[in-house]
Amino acid sequence: MPNRLAHRLVAFFLGAVVTLAPGLSLASNGNTTTARSPRTTTAVRRRTVAVAVGVPTFADSAKDDVANYDDPVVREAALAGLGRYNGSVLAMDPNTGRVLTIVNQKLAFSSGYIPCSTIKPVIAVAALEESIITRDSMIKVAPRRYLNLVEALAHSNNAFFEELGRRMGFDTVSRYARLLGLGELAGYNLPQEQPGAFPSEPPTFGGVARMSSFGQGIQITPLQLASVVSTLANGGTMYYLQYPQSRQDMDNFVPRVKRKLDIESYLPDIRDGMLAAVLYGTAHLSWEGEGAQPLGKTGTCSDSASRVGWFVSYADQAHPKIVVAVLMRGHSRADSGPEAAGVAGRIYRRLYERNYFVDKSSPSSTANSAANSASAGSPAAAF
Repeated sequence: MPNRLAHRLVAFFLGAVVTLAPGLSLASNGNTTTARSPRTTTAVRRRTVAVAVGVPTFADSAKDDVANYDDPVVREAALAGLGRYNGSVLAMDPNTGRVLTIVNQKLAFSSGYIPCSTIKPVIAVAALEESIITRDSMIKVAPRRYLNLVEALAHSNNAFFEELGRRMGFDTVSRYARLLGLGELAGYNLPQEQPGAFPSEPPTFGGVARMSSFGQGIQITPLQLASVVSTLANGGTMYYLQYPQSRQDMDNFVPRVKRKLDIESYLPDIRDGMLAAVLYGTAHLSWEGEGAQPLGKTGTCSDSASRVGWFVSYADQAHPKIVVAVLMRGHSRADSGPEAAGVAGRIYRRLYERNYFVDKSSPSSTANSAANSASAGSPAAAF
């Protein structure tokens, strides 16, 4: 009984300080921790031992960041929104590709993480372009339940997108995923960035169906995910992400177009699904009913080290001004897509309170003019 009790205490208080019951102590061989009874029962002691197992849910996520040239308003909101959680926040301008802030740059510039259900908008673009479905197509997801695309996105239904993956096949899914930037660098002149990973064949477990429902076999970075949603937000222009690191970078900033995708006609259906996710679906914590309304997609799953929670979104719908990607890691139920949406909700609320979304026509028009100049002559990528 003492051994079982000690194991339960260690498992429950992951990453926390555990106070053991009288009469128990911990022994470790460097890899595993076990409980043992003292050799004598005459002395009763209480011992406090720090237990650090796996990836913690809470951390000082910004401690190693260099943020001298971040947008101060956006960074302050991102720090406040993330709080004590172990995670990363990336915010960017979808009209220019400029990265406004990155909280936890080490995590953002890592080799990537499983995208979970944030892969679903990519699959939706492919299925619409390939005429696999239309907005109103109903797909059976349970014995007596059918969903259309908007509802499937709102509730992040795995069965719906698994079926889309099976109908399209691995080669088609791969082609669209790569056109939308998976498996390649999203940034321009960012030496820290890594390209994530995209498989060359279907995953052994679950094949293209599981890859299409929550990204099995894919590694995606916050930069890549923000780039995907930025492209959806602005109508199909994929910008290189640029992260100014000097005053000269800021003064000489010019948007750079990576490619243009002819997807505008399919975007209303996907946007409606991402809006429904915010209004009544998995991302409802991202909006409290005032200010700029975001559209977004959650993702929750696990990798070999921890739980993973994603939320990627943009605001507002009519005139997108900002894309926010939130990544959370740890071992608690808080490490989930809905909680990541809550982080984004706090960020949006703080930006709204600071009048961030008030129209400032001069800077916007200048940026858009520069973007148009930069993209002149760029061919549209045909799907």
